[in-house]
Amino acid sequence: MKLDDDKIRALQSLYKERKQAIQSRLLDFSRVPQSEYFYELAYCLMTPQSSAVHADKVVTVLRTHRFLETGFDPESILRTKAHYIRFHRNKSKYLLSIRQSMDGILSVLSNGHSSDIVREWLVKNVKGLGYKEASHFLRNIGKNESLAILDRHILRNLRRYGAIRNIPTSLSRKRYLSIERRFIQFAGTIGIPLNELDLLFWSMETGEIRK
Repeated sequence: MKLDDDKIRALQSLYKERKQAIQSRLLDFSRVPQSEYFYELAYCLMTPQSSAVHADKVVTVLRTHRFLETGFDPESILRTKAHYIRFHRNKSKYLLSIRQSMDGILSVLSNGHSSDIVREWLVKNVKGLGYKEASHFLRNIGKNESLAILDRHILRNLRRYGAIRNIPTSLSRKRYLSIERRFIQFAGTIGIPLNELDLLFWSMETGEIRK
């Protein structure tokens, strides 16, 4: 791993500036009550190929209309122009499926298994979740330990700082786990915890410490 010392020092300096806000956000994640897990999962399901802002708005509407309790068809909400979600037909089906299986999901989340084992279960058993989405969900409820959320923002920064050479066009399980290991190694090398570095990269791209 060949790193640019000047770039790394600048990154470490920025981390010092934002460390308190980043740690505060991570603490918020750890305090999310189990009653909110469904909507955190729904948010992570909405974000692929759609903006985080739109995903957040959709979740707000679903919560307002008590989707978890009533189980109505959410497609009209997902396709609304003001907060349009790509692949809304499939994602509507996934939401209904997740709603039906939420008790089983909650059981797995509380059984004490390591985060990587829980992620594998989520990817295999929850329709619509890949490794990125499952990692995102576990982070947003304070249960991801050292799992990487390899979205385009993170991959772009990993390349920028020399942790990876190229941004892959697609991420198989093998490729995802390989880059995740490099991310973990990079975080350790520069002395910034993985979860905090993830939010630092996000803040650099978006100007916010978002979930």
